[in-house]
Amino acid sequence: MPSCDRVPNRWVIAVMCTLLQVCLGTVYAWSFFQPLLVDQFRWSNTQTSWAFGLTIFFLGMSAAWGGINLNKMGPRKLAITGGVLFGTGYALAALALAVESLVLFYIGYGAVAGIGIGLGYVTPMATVTKWFPDKKGLLTGIVAMGFGLGAFVLSMILAPFLMRVCNENLATVFGALGVILGAAALVSATFVRNPPEGYRPTGYTPARADGDSESDAYGAAIENLDLPLKEYLVAGQYLMLWILFFLNITAGISIISFQSPLYQEVWKLSDPTLDRSVLAAYGATLIAVSSLFNGFGRIFWGGVSDWLGRINTFRLLLATQMVVFGFLMTEHNPWIFAILVCYVLSCFGGGFAIMPSFVMDVYGEKRMSVIYGIILTAWSAAGIFGPMMVAGLKDNYPDRAIIYSFLLGVFVLGLGFAVSFLVNDDRFIPRRILLQMFAHEATPPRTPSDRPLSRHQI
Repeated sequence: MPSCDRVPNRWVIAVMCTLLQVCLGTVYAWSFFQPLLVDQFRWSNTQTSWAFGLTIFFLGMSAAWGGINLNKMGPRKLAITGGVLFGTGYALAALALAVESLVLFYIGYGAVAGIGIGLGYVTPMATVTKWFPDKKGLLTGIVAMGFGLGAFVLSMILAPFLMRVCNENLATVFGALGVILGAAALVSATFVRNPPEGYRPTGYTPARADGDSESDAYGAAIENLDLPLKEYLVAGQYLMLWILFFLNITAGISIISFQSPLYQEVWKLSDPTLDRSVLAAYGATLIAVSSLFNGFGRIFWGGVSDWLGRINTFRLLLATQMVVFGFLMTEHNPWIFAILVCYVLSCFGGGFAIMPSFVMDVYGEKRMSVIYGIILTAWSAAGIFGPMMVAGLKDNYPDRAIIYSFLLGVFVLGLGFAVSFLVNDDRFIPRRILLQMFAHEATPPRTPSDRPLSRHQI
């Protein structure tokens, strides 16, 4: 077994994985640029929002592909490729703004940068779990938090600084961001690698599973089943997980895509005399503060799910957000509005913290990276549906956009809450295996979690 002093310092790798996530997570500061692009280039909200929607779409699709191919290609190669494409996407976006080409902006910021973010996104989480088997929950929470904090770094530090230095020339700002963020992502990506085979931290001994030998052996047999992926994806349990994830993301990302202009509108209603620059500063502040809740919510809700259960925590997220969205429909106090938005963003981040553990509980560690990667396509779909829904409302109903946006959010969350009762977090056993059990007139042994087989598994 390799000695720990012969391998890289795992804490350095953890820091670099977190830095990579911070760089990629700057995509959530999109609403900082949304009103500026509309004002400077006279593109509609819908036209401009397609760029962000495409970014999230390609992010989810490439993350799904990366999850499937992670073991074959290795995390370092995927992370470096993602860092290069991420910086290149910003460079193409800068060129698009210089020549005022909306299509090229879609290609650069939407497709190329989105693919780069997706390829980079899947690698840090899988990497730190292998380096930190003794601190898996803590380190995955920290790395996930990095992605949520990216918007804080961009909206409060990088973007305001570059806007001043570049005299608010957005083409130059995007070019500078490509260089800064692309370089930081690329450098951090070079540190992302798997530990040597058989690696164990000093003093760490894998815990033994509790329970009798029959259930332990049964659990190992289920974990090591070598069935086609289709056996798991065509089952209703997977579809319900996908829909649940999609609806929670849709609610949060619809706010993320427009939180700055929405917040500025609330301030206008409160004080019509406020200057445009002051309103922009308020919007940037909300992006920054809500991104902190997005980040810390991943740790908080992930911990709650360990205590309350994955599906029960999802129900709590969805039910409480329905109430919050209801208040947001008519709330004109900017401070209360900001607090409610921050809560929604904490729930948005919480969904991303819960789902990997949810998938691992249901499908096992062996299939986790592949199935979770495919579930990330829900992120792609929500990235198109959520922002475009709000953009269409802003273009067609500018005076009622806030009310209609949050009303649709209530509907989406209510649908998700209903779907949550079609999902359970028992271990999934393929139907083929259950039929074989009953065909041999055997009494099904207990699941690894010592819970009886549920009606969803039969």
